[in-house]
Amino acid sequence: MKTLLMMILLAAPCFGQAREAIVSKDGKANAALFDDAIQVNVRSECQAELVPIIAAIRYAENGRAGREYGILHERCPDTYRGQAGWCAATVQKNYDRWVKAGSEGEFISFLGARYCPLDDPRDRDGLNQHWIKNVSHFTKKFSKKG
Repeated sequence: MKTLLMMILLAAPCFGQAREAIVSKDGKANAALFDDAIQVNVRSECQAELVPIIAAIRYAENGRAGREYGILHERCPDTYRGQAGWCAATVQKNYDRWVKAGSEGEFISFLGARYCPLDDPRDRDGLNQHWIKNVSHFTKKFSKKG
């Protein structure tokens, strides 16, 4: 098992600071699940731009086990891979919508309106208002070459 995990990690694409942040927060085993979620759900030509955003969402959401990426949809598995995959797919789909709509404004603001809307009735403490700022902050941090 340990050898298989090492082979997966060595074969994993390098996502720079974003991946290092996931390893730091969630460990190498979950980073391998993160890598798989990216490979399955994010087109290769979009990965350099979108992977830092996905890692930033992990940090901004800071969810408990089974809710790491803040996905609350009843069909989303409450596993790390399920959360990472659903997040990655959501980011890719909304990126495609944003591009199709003319790429107006900041993508993270566009994404935030769907991923973490201000009018969500489940946001009783008003925390969604900080999502765009927090995701933007972490995205900048994880986009640095390192």
